[in-house]
Amino acid sequence: MHTNGSTPHDGEPTIDVLPDAEAAATAAATLIASALADAARQRGRADWATTGGSTPILLYRSLAQSPLRDLVPWDRVHVWWGDDRMVPRDHPLSNRLPFDEVLLPSVPIPEPNIHPIAIDFALGRFPDTDAAARAAAATYESELRAAPLARDPEGFPVLDVVLVGVGPDGHVFSVFPDSPLFDSPRWASAVPAPDHVEPHVARVSLHPRILVAARLPIVVVIGAGKASVVGDLLTGKRDVRRWPAQLARRPGAAWFLDEASAAGLRGHGAA
Repeated sequence: MHTNGSTPHDGEPTIDVLPDAEAAATAAATLIASALADAARQRGRADWATTGGSTPILLYRSLAQSPLRDLVPWDRVHVWWGDDRMVPRDHPLSNRLPFDEVLLPSVPIPEPNIHPIAIDFALGRFPDTDAAARAAAATYESELRAAPLARDPEGFPVLDVVLVGVGPDGHVFSVFPDSPLFDSPRWASAVPAPDHVEPHVARVSLHPRILVAARLPIVVVIGAGKASVVGDLLTGKRDVRRWPAQLARRPGAAWFLDEASAAGLRGHGAA
């Protein structure tokens, strides 16, 4: 297994192991800024699907400050979300909340360029959470289909950057092991509240194929608690239905680990 940005074997991503969480987040933010600037220059717009939870907070702080903030033509950046929980926008579990609080106050992204999943709207219009999730997913898919995006050979949208974290069970977006989303034709789907991982909240998630179609998938994994799953994902047998995050174990993807999470690679006999 190659690390520290070296050229990977065929079929493998690049993996950077950084000393700590802040260094890993800064390295990921630097790559995101460069990729967004390149996309905007080449195609006139840059489409970025971001994530929630603790993963993006340090990264957003780096993007919100010079020099990275000044590298990106933010007026040409469109922001999407890989998934979100069925909670109000200002709820601590909202995947939009870190973006609103940390990045948005410091970068001039026009409001029409921000494409959150319409959780607040759906919660206010539908009688139960499952119905609200289905409605929010349908609205989100319609918005994504209306965007001027290239499509991959299977018809899924090609985003310039897709940022993900990794769940303790190896999930990405809200695509859990053996998820029915693998077989869905929908670009966005409602996901019932999971029983096996917290938080036990219903969600809306993009289709896993969108991670495969992305020009640049970026995975950030922080902390000793993720070491075991990192080893399974990056050195174990490929089985994307069991380990959905292995969808980003592909050429052109970039993984950023801190030393604590990278201990899982050593535990599996990798560098």
